[in-house]
Amino acid sequence: MQMPRMLRQLMHRRIVMVSALVLLVIAVLAIGAPLFASIDPNDTAVLQRLKGPSAEHLLGTDELGRDMYSRIVHGARYSLAIAALTALGAVVAGTVLGLVAGFFRRLDAPLMRVVDAMMSFPDILLAIALVAILGPSLMNTVLALVLVYTPRVARVVRASTLVVRELLFVEAVRALGVRTSRILWRHILPNLMSPILVQVSFIFAYAILAEAGLSFLGVGVPPEIPTWGTMVAGSQQYAHQAFWVVLFPGLAIIFTALSLQLLGDGVRDLLDPKLKKTL
Repeated sequence: MQMPRMLRQLMHRRIVMVSALVLLVIAVLAIGAPLFASIDPNDTAVLQRLKGPSAEHLLGTDELGRDMYSRIVHGARYSLAIAALTALGAVVAGTVLGLVAGFFRRLDAPLMRVVDAMMSFPDILLAIALVAILGPSLMNTVLALVLVYTPRVARVVRASTLVVRELLFVEAVRALGVRTSRILWRHILPNLMSPILVQVSFIFAYAILAEAGLSFLGVGVPPEIPTWGTMVAGSQQYAHQAFWVVLFPGLAIIFTALSLQLLGDGVRDLLDPKLKKTL
């Protein structure tokens, strides 16, 4: 009963509801891409290059005559998949790292020094360096972004673990001789789900922006994969002739990232006891 009530409270905020609807529409388009955009996103038609929006091509065509609407809809699959895999990997790795650092005092200092060292670099610079080492590919981009955002999650989980491990119920189960692994996964981890859920939404948005940035700089996903970032990167030199080749992919990135950020803010405000009274 608690979760439906929380969802109702969340949806009472108009901006959060609009953000959720935008994300739902984007997700449906991505999942049903072959149904909503039957044209192959990589089909070229040089005679149709840089054509403006029309009944035949709703969002126009790019420099190779490829349908922009089809590329954006199919590109949503790749962009959302990269973001989802990044968020999943970073949250899993960061949660394990943060739990271990927060619960075991001996491991706290060395693990956090590694985390601090990684967080001392700007996200985009660290991602560029990692992709340059690993090589440009979709999975290497995901791996690089996971390594970039894992320290963020580890920091948050570690701070929450330091608080939870001192609570009376944890002391009680430790006194009963319960195994450490069971204490971590059955008693501490469930009490960390609020900050972890907030991190998921934020990292999802960050990953979309980071992938677009890496692709724009030419070190991310290979150009033949139609992500929103590669569309902007590949067509930027034609923007003065046909603004739509960068406008529409850019709007897709902006609306998706902004909606995720607003949804994350709503979840954070709902789960924060200090802010519950304002909802």
